[in-house]
Amino acid sequence: MKRSHINYAVDKAHAIAETFRICLPDFAYFTVDAWRQQDRTLWREVLDLQLGWDITDFGRGDFAQTGLTLLTLRNGLLGSANYPKPYAEKMLQIQQDQQTPWHFHTHKMEDIVNRGGGDLCMQLAWAMPDAQYDTRRIVEVSVDGQRRTVKPGDTLVLKPGQGVCLPPRLYHRFWAEKAFVLGWEISMVNDDQHDNHFLEPGDRFPTIQEDEPVKWLLCREYDGLWGQGV
Repeated sequence: MKRSHINYAVDKAHAIAETFRICLPDFAYFTVDAWRQQDRTLWREVLDLQLGWDITDFGRGDFAQTGLTLLTLRNGLLGSANYPKPYAEKMLQIQQDQQTPWHFHTHKMEDIVNRGGGDLCMQLAWAMPDAQYDTRRIVEVSVDGQRRTVKPGDTLVLKPGQGVCLPPRLYHRFWAEKAFVLGWEISMVNDDQHDNHFLEPGDRFPTIQEDEPVKWLLCREYDGLWGQGV
C-alpha cells in the first residue's frame, strides 16, 4: 500500500469525522512532526497499546476494493496490571463498495454498529474446528437485542443506527453498500497480532511503499518515532 494512499485516507477520515460532528482525541490529529514534539511519557498508554490510525488493505494491494480505515480509541492488554481495561473501541470508516475479507477472532466478542451513511452489509458463517467455513450451521446473532437467524453466507443488512453482536469464531465480512458507512466497534480487548484468522491468505497490516513523506503515523509505527525509523 502506498504511503500517499495512507496519508490521503487519514486526511479523508478527519474530514468525514467533522462532517458527522464526531470529536476525536488529540492523538488522532498528531502529524509525525507533532508526535516528535510530545513528551512520550505522557502518551505511554497510546504508544504501548498502539492506539491511533490503522489503515489497511489486508495485504491485497487494492485498498479501494478490499480495505478499511480504523482509529483505535481505547484498548487494554490481556494479563497486564498496567492496562487492565477489559474492552476496546474503534471508529471504522468503510468506503463505498469497499469490503473486508472473511475472518474471525478466536477470543474477541465484538459489536459492529452502523453509525451513519449507507447500509452496512455483512455475511456470517461459523468457523469449524479446522478453521474452515461451515456451510451448514445456521447462524443466530443479536441485532440491537433482537435475535436474528441467517443461513451461512446470507447477507445481513445493518441500517444506520443498527448494530450486531459477533461472538468468537464467527466468520464475518462486511462492506458498504452503494454509499460510505461510518461504523463503530465496541469489543473485548483487541489483539490484532494474534487474534485474527483469515479464510484466505492475507495480512492484517499492509506492506507500505514509501512514495511520499510520512504525514500520519500508523499505530504500529510508533517505535521509530524518536529514533531513525520514521
